[in-house]
Amino acid sequence: MSVPTGDSVRVCPGPARLLEGTPVEGDPQFSPASKSAQTSVGGIVLSDTQGTLPDAALAPLGAPPLKALPSGSVPAGTVAQPRAAVVSGQPVDALTALTAKPLSGVAAASGAMTRFEARDGDLQGLATATCAPPANDQWLSGAATTVGRTSVLTLTNASTTPATVDLQFFGDKPLTQAPPSSRGLTVKPGSSASYVLNGYMPGQSNVAVRVRSTGGPVAASIQQSTLRGLTAGGVELITAASAPSTRQTVAGIELQDPGQSKDLAARSGFEDARPAVQITVPGAADAVVQLRVYGRNGAVQLPGGGVVTAKAGAVTEVPLTGLPAGVYSVSATADVSFTASARAPRGLSASGPMDFALVAASQRIGDSQVVPVGSGGTRQIVLGVPDGRAQIRAVPVSEDGAMHTPVTLDVGGGTTAVLDVPDTVDGAPLAGYVLSASSDAAYGSLLTHGDGNAVSSATIVPGAAASQSLPVTVDY
Repeated sequence: MSVPTGDSVRVCPGPARLLEGTPVEGDPQFSPASKSAQTSVGGIVLSDTQGTLPDAALAPLGAPPLKALPSGSVPAGTVAQPRAAVVSGQPVDALTALTAKPLSGVAAASGAMTRFEARDGDLQGLATATCAPPANDQWLSGAATTVGRTSVLTLTNASTTPATVDLQFFGDKPLTQAPPSSRGLTVKPGSSASYVLNGYMPGQSNVAVRVRSTGGPVAASIQQSTLRGLTAGGVELITAASAPSTRQTVAGIELQDPGQSKDLAARSGFEDARPAVQITVPGAADAVVQLRVYGRNGAVQLPGGGVVTAKAGAVTEVPLTGLPAGVYSVSATADVSFTASARAPRGLSASGPMDFALVAASQRIGDSQVVPVGSGGTRQIVLGVPDGRAQIRAVPVSEDGAMHTPVTLDVGGGTTAVLDVPDTVDGAPLAGYVLSASSDAAYGSLLTHGDGNAVSSATIVPGAAASQSLPVTVDY
């Protein structure tokens, strides 16, 4: 017997919300961010090689679809060729899921992205997040719970099976015991639950969370925001980073003028206005980590040579100060497993609104990964290649579902490449790309700029597994 291939599910975080009242661990109350806040979801579902599209829809949990995507084979008399079904800038007011049925026993290739932007209020800024497939084990890094910083973890169970979730926390210092009420959390089928991390880990400049579930898999995300007095310091949506390994790569870290950035970070309350990498070591042994930073023109030297000792069971911050302004990738190796992320602030005035991007370590780009790019602002796909050489093939997908002439990049090892995203392709609005990488490992993220200092980063996540059905042997 065999278990048939399941639906392809991408869970999209909902709009950023303000906490009401004193932050507590669970069941927080929220209010809208501002009257100008807008949240939308863009998504792409690919056909098979003959142009047959699966049944697919974008819908809130347990609610009718906001957008049902066209399905079926190509019209009669049309040449059979790959195409796509597209959700373009669908306004949302809650978290949603893009679900696609399998085609001929093969999981559908799909991708989606949430985009939040507010031009006023305490959550002024830009936040984007790649909609993630649910999982039973995931790591989120880059949160903070010091004064003026608020972290809200949301767990979503899009399955029909209850999920029991354990949270494991890592902070600036190793924990002697697990925070209370962090184990055995229940998330009902077709529902979500939010938890304020400030109640679990108060006063931490760097927080990482491991989310493990039994029963149904969950999708996890963190809404991270900063408020300095009455001045907005930015908002971001954190999704899962690459699982712990002895090598990690963070691609798409944008640095500002080093002198001005250093002066701003020296002011009280602006300590996190400096760019930095966060290294989380979950094991019992310290990690000796070698960091390499490389931009478009190759490697740049970190002060001190880039070798740091990261404490076991804790998060260690490594500043990226003194480097010239530009877009970089960071590759890190160690003698024990770790995971990583990076913080990249934007804005150099202490009196005006700022924003920040949180970039997670990602898995290497594979074959036919779907990358929606959203709409509005300036967008760039940033690609980091640590070693060797990688060939990148990016097939543009327009909002009408057509696939256009590929863009190719040949990226040398130890460099960062940038693909500027146009508004249109062959006269049609651009929805995203189908991205493939060959030869040596390449890693990537989508960097988006909005009005003023608004900035955000979304990790490029792996595509759905291409296996058909899961064989199951029953023996006695």
